[in-house]
Amino acid sequence: MTKPLKVIIIDDEKAIIEATAEALQRAGYECIEADSAQSGMNTITDRRPDIVITDLVLKDGDGMDVLRHAKQTIPDCEVIVITGFASVESAVQAMQQGALHYLRKPLNLDELRTVVARAAERQKLARDNVSLHAQLDQRFGLHEIIGNSPAIRHIFEALRHISPTNATVLITGESGTGKELVAHAIHNNSHRKRGPFVALNCATLPEGVLESELFGHEKGAFTGAIATRKGRFEFADGGTLFLDEIGELSPTTQAKLLRVIEERKIMRIGSNETIDVDVRLIAATNRNLEKMVGEGCFRDDLFYRLKVVSVHMPPLRERAEDIPLLIDAFLKDLSEEYGKKIELIEPEALAALEDFHWAGNVRELRNCLESMVVMNATGKISLADIPANIRNTNTETTREPNDLSLVNSEQRLISAALERADGNREKAARLLGISLRTLYRKLKNLDPTQ
Repeated sequence: MTKPLKVIIIDDEKAIIEATAEALQRAGYECIEADSAQSGMNTITDRRPDIVITDLVLKDGDGMDVLRHAKQTIPDCEVIVITGFASVESAVQAMQQGALHYLRKPLNLDELRTVVARAAERQKLARDNVSLHAQLDQRFGLHEIIGNSPAIRHIFEALRHISPTNATVLITGESGTGKELVAHAIHNNSHRKRGPFVALNCATLPEGVLESELFGHEKGAFTGAIATRKGRFEFADGGTLFLDEIGELSPTTQAKLLRVIEERKIMRIGSNETIDVDVRLIAATNRNLEKMVGEGCFRDDLFYRLKVVSVHMPPLRERAEDIPLLIDAFLKDLSEEYGKKIELIEPEALAALEDFHWAGNVRELRNCLESMVVMNATGKISLADIPANIRNTNTETTREPNDLSLVNSEQRLISAALERADGNREKAARLLGISLRTLYRKLKNLDPTQ
């Protein structure tokens, strides 16, 4: 049975501690109480809580000291600050120092439980991801593929079986889903990992140039061939050749590639001599090759040769639960790359990124974050920093005239649930079968004044 998360509540007002503890204990958390900054910091060191809730103004010190101590002692703990006297600026400063959120006195217990639930969810995702990738890095070296969703776990399991073999692999999926990362993972976990990994995008070169890149050419084979040149198959000898956008090959090149796969020999352009090659082939495409075979656009014999084993990379919209993990990883990498210190992404900004339909998948998400990091001057990412086309998607969708019937239906359902729950949003969310956070977001979309 999973142990309840430990929450420490630090405040010098006993009534606030008791009310907060009671609300969270009813939600299943183990609560620890401290009535001063020093006792709170000592308890953090001794008890190592998962979540820290601290007032910013304490009788013997500053809640900022508690925040810094918590983050130094338990880097992955989540800290929520409470303010009754300080300005919003001091609360924002706390968030820049690593706090997840701030709450104002008098506390709204529904809001408190929602924020603590968000902290628990973030911590679980982060810890699961660290644990999973530590195992994967140790056993399979798949740490560059970020995710903890069932779809990604299924891929990890498939790669564990595929990688040690010599089987040809076909990786399918939309553009930007990470097909080349999978190809690298297969290579790095195979007995060929000490050999070369050579990649070629088949869509970027004209047919004549592509054949030369694949098979090489002899000096004088064509105009401009001033020297003999090895092709990618020769460079990949003893290793892995990754052919991206394999669906763009011409019929002639398809036939030549099929022969190489069958005979394990290549012939440079302009030569009559064959050269033995020992290469594992991994191909990738964002097109439906089976449909292309039916339309006569792709050779069926080559298709079956390529698809000895297949791996499908799901689009990001089908594994949206991985978005927070991807955002965390990308922001760390991009902050380091551009010398920026992005310490905070506000909950509203994170929600907008989570809800967006990423047509360009992981690549589009990373490019979006890169743009925001480059332009950032505050150390935090707020909703205002999110590009307008992403920020306004939900609002525009709920106000689109063609969707009025859908919106009205949703509004009626939410109103009915709230009425049945006597206005208790937590209970209403359970009746609707959604999280409290989702309910708050829907209420916000339906009425921006909420």
